[in-house]
Amino acid sequence: MSRLVEGIFFDDIGSFPLPKGARLEDLSRDQYLSLVRDVLAQKRRAGVEAPTYPQFRDMIRMFMDEIENPDFSEEPYLIKKEHARIMELDAVQPGQKVRVCVTGPVELYISIFGATAYPDILSSLAKSVARFFAASIEAKKMSVASLDEPSLGYNSNIIFSEDEILDALQIASSPCRGMDCEVHLHSPLYAELCASVPGISIVGIESAAHPDYLQLVDRKVLEETDSYLRAGIARTDILALSAALNDQLGVNLWQDMPRLEREILEKESPLVMRKRLEKAHALFGDRLRATGPDCGLGSWPSQELASRLLTNCAAAVRSFRKDVA
Repeated sequence: MSRLVEGIFFDDIGSFPLPKGARLEDLSRDQYLSLVRDVLAQKRRAGVEAPTYPQFRDMIRMFMDEIENPDFSEEPYLIKKEHARIMELDAVQPGQKVRVCVTGPVELYISIFGATAYPDILSSLAKSVARFFAASIEAKKMSVASLDEPSLGYNSNIIFSEDEILDALQIASSPCRGMDCEVHLHSPLYAELCASVPGISIVGIESAAHPDYLQLVDRKVLEETDSYLRAGIARTDILALSAALNDQLGVNLWQDMPRLEREILEKESPLVMRKRLEKAHALFGDRLRATGPDCGLGSWPSQELASRLLTNCAAAVRSFRKDVA
């Protein structure tokens, strides 16, 4: 196996369905951590090499509740270092490491202030994000970092300049320099800007649902910035997938869950995923560093179906590694 192919790792984005009937508000802290631990084990059994702790909690509130807590703040929107802790990491077993995703400063900012511009607050949020990463590194539980910025390139409320966004991303990712640190985007429009950030080494693109996105990323820019690509090879937009299948089959698959699962897994088979991986590899070669599903699986109807999608993804990666030298 070539070093190029061997260097591609399989991770997931994070969110995952709750068990049937479970409600977060009914769980004690210990019960919640047990649930996180169980899902991490499910992801590992499915073949995920760098599993993300399951984001059962809202991606904004799980950080902003801590940042906005006056008892935890050093100054407005700057969390004290000792309080920049991600509860889910307490569920990680000794000796294991996970992909740690932290909601990025731009995403956090627009959730609170929308289309207003307070650069000093954006900077404080970026410093808070950096402190969450630094604490995760200190805890020795992080194998891969991810800065989640899904609104970049999509949300018209972002009115900061590119220089201001670049500065915020540099601050937020600064503890991660020298390690695998992804930025998770839903649009490729900011891919090249993110590639220029020293602390970000991998730009994540949702190329399973949007294969044309790969054409919008310049391999030369990745080479010049010594950064890499994460290519999505499994679609996770189950509502769009099922809507297309409903139109094609003339049925409502949501009224027949066993058939929905069969149709989705046939549509997102290991062979289909491998072809997507081959395409990304053909375009980016040694600039392809990571792969996995496009986005999180929190909207999927069951843990079983989500795990089976991850299993298909793992089979595609294994097949690719075996046959591509």
